[in-house]
Amino acid sequence: MTSTPWFFPGAATGRPPLKLGFTLLHLAVLGTFGTVGLSLLTIWLTAGIGFIPLFGLGLVLLVGLLATLFFVARIEILRVSGLYGIDAVPLHWPERRGPGFGEYLKTLGRAVRDGRMWAAIGSLVLSCITGVIMLSVLQWTVHFAILSFAPLTNVQTVTGPFSLNTPADQAPWLMLLAIAGIGIIIGSAFLHRGMTVGIIGSLARETVLTERVRSTTVQREGAVRAAEVERTRIERDLHDGVQPRLVSVAMTLGLAHQQIDSNPEAAKELVAEAHASTKSAITELRQLTRGIYASVLDDRGLDAALSAVAGRSHIPVQLDVQLEGRYPRVAEAAVYFAIAEALTNAAKHSRAQRCQVTVRVRESETGAYLWAKVEDNGVGSARITPGGGLDGINNRVLAAGGSLQLQSPAGGPTTLEVSVPCAY
Repeated sequence: MTSTPWFFPGAATGRPPLKLGFTLLHLAVLGTFGTVGLSLLTIWLTAGIGFIPLFGLGLVLLVGLLATLFFVARIEILRVSGLYGIDAVPLHWPERRGPGFGEYLKTLGRAVRDGRMWAAIGSLVLSCITGVIMLSVLQWTVHFAILSFAPLTNVQTVTGPFSLNTPADQAPWLMLLAIAGIGIIIGSAFLHRGMTVGIIGSLARETVLTERVRSTTVQREGAVRAAEVERTRIERDLHDGVQPRLVSVAMTLGLAHQQIDSNPEAAKELVAEAHASTKSAITELRQLTRGIYASVLDDRGLDAALSAVAGRSHIPVQLDVQLEGRYPRVAEAAVYFAIAEALTNAAKHSRAQRCQVTVRVRESETGAYLWAKVEDNGVGSARITPGGGLDGINNRVLAAGGSLQLQSPAGGPTTLEVSVPCAY
């Protein structure tokens, strides 16, 4: 089975469709008007350099030339993308970071440093040259074709860009030359496709790879931050909860040991107190480990795990989960911990009276993803702050390759939506 290349969507052969007629039309237009435009740009460049000593007027001309070249490059990328169906991201003018002509020059500098601009200009120049060659060959081909029919039409001389006076016995050779010219014209269309797709297609691949690197970097940073936040939470819970309780148990057992001979009844009471504290410590440890790893998630799935979370919530939770089967553990774990932490935050800060949790599987162009929404009727004004619970949710979701959206206006309600890819 042949896979479709990333830069030719829908092309099962690995090459974009030629679109011979449209390609020849593009070449004819570029060969006629493109060369004129390039000539004007060359004159513009020459004038700009020549007028530099004249009160810096040439610099203004050169700035205008660079801006014009940027938009010409943008049009070239759109032209090739539209002609051959290449998924190339067009050039975008960088945003200005401040007012004034100086800031405009800095913006222009960032624009012209983009290598895609100069690659697109190179593609346009090569296309114009190819168009000129194609038009020249077309003129020769038409003349050869007319002269090849000289024995039938009694036309011996054709005047155009050149003049030919041909005896009738050379008609077969002229026909061969006309056929060769047609082959060169069709070959120029293939050449144009190969050159422009090679250049603009490489720009599309560069854009895709850049976006992939950026996405991978975001996921890695999210995973690192999630691990750091989780480690801090575990240390805090152990230090503030379980550790003091275990120290208390040890002290209570020490007092019981001292009084076991002199005051057996008091020692029994101390042992019972230590026993109760030990059970409380075990409960806290179970809650702590549940925050690290939810065994019910592996055993019974996301629906059952969320039902358990909703049952432990201090706020009434209306759970609406519609899932079919199981999904990758990374996706299920990210959604599970996001909902669990969101409910915990709502109980601590929102003063909400109820929560609504909705979980679905949705489809998109890039595949299926788990979508969850947690909404409460609290006071709102929730924000993602470094080290906070919402920051932990965001880090977990980013590490799983997903995204998070938070809407929490003052006065409520607060809505948290997470989307995590779940395709196998």
